[in-house]
Amino acid sequence: MVVGCAIQPRIISSFLGDYRFIQSTSDTLPCLFRYTRGKNHVSMLNSRMVSGLTNLLFNRRTIEDLPNGKRKRLRPGKVTPRRPVPANIPRPSYVNSKKPPGIASVPEVHDKKGIECMRASGKLAAQVLQFAGTLVKPGITTDEIDRAVHQMIVENGAYPSPLGYGGFPKSVCTSVNECICHGIPDSRVLEDGDIVNIDVTVYLNGYHGDTSATYFVGDVDEEARNLVKVTKECLDNAISICAPGVEFNKIGKTIHDHADKHHYGVVQQFVGHGVGRVFHSDPVILHYRNNCRGRMMLNQTFTIEPMLTIGSINPIMWDDNWTVVTEDGSLSAQFEHSILITENGAEILTQC
Repeated sequence: MVVGCAIQPRIISSFLGDYRFIQSTSDTLPCLFRYTRGKNHVSMLNSRMVSGLTNLLFNRRTIEDLPNGKRKRLRPGKVTPRRPVPANIPRPSYVNSKKPPGIASVPEVHDKKGIECMRASGKLAAQVLQFAGTLVKPGITTDEIDRAVHQMIVENGAYPSPLGYGGFPKSVCTSVNECICHGIPDSRVLEDGDIVNIDVTVYLNGYHGDTSATYFVGDVDEEARNLVKVTKECLDNAISICAPGVEFNKIGKTIHDHADKHHYGVVQQFVGHGVGRVFHSDPVILHYRNNCRGRMMLNQTFTIEPMLTIGSINPIMWDDNWTVVTEDGSLSAQFEHSILITENGAEILTQC
């Protein structure tokens, strides 16, 4: 989806929901995609008049189309009912709303109190993710990870942001092997040699903290280890160039340049986003080379969350309307942080 500045393309979302378009007025939104039933892939609308992002963009090709390989193809397991949240814990507005969740067109720029709230939600998200990572081992199910994550979040007086977002049924995303993102925790047992991304977002005192990391399950081969290593390096490199006044498109260039050095693909249909009082807001952060406008502002918060693949970068959507896997079944890895733009650069909010 690399496009020239002669055409102003517009874009999609980082956390998928139902088939819909979300409107936004920001110039930083780069592309708009359209899902068309009966088509094999996503199509992109190039328009100077429309800006926004969509929450679901991919065809429902079945997993049976994925090629055979040395790994077992990822298959859906049994999904347990959504877990309850104590009534005294505040919910994000989208949980009880019948309206589809959208993206706020106003960037998240905070005062002193807001920054402290962002630090608190980011710290909790980081602690939850760190705990979730200790659970990763052969024989555990992703549903068991979801249960433990859910319990830790609510015990700390927070709400698990994914739960109920556009109908998402669980409290965390667990994306195994070829799953690019938004895997639903289920009864599948993690196997020796798997990799799994765990994506945690908490809503604490009215602010979201969003982070993810990819973990090794048992003895993982060198191919997978290197993919995970380089993906983490892409995130770290991108954060290192952030500061007030820096163009957002430098994030995509930094990530894409490093991925190219190692011959990995960069998934283009999923993006980072502003985060804070709302789950998703402007700016949309592209992880690949682009010519989109917009500059970072002091005290602004947003996520960077590159997804790299060994093979195809084309996404395929499962029938659950959430799970997104690589077209060719090749491995995918992801890392994510929520960051705060400071006078001296960027502060990582989601680290212990």
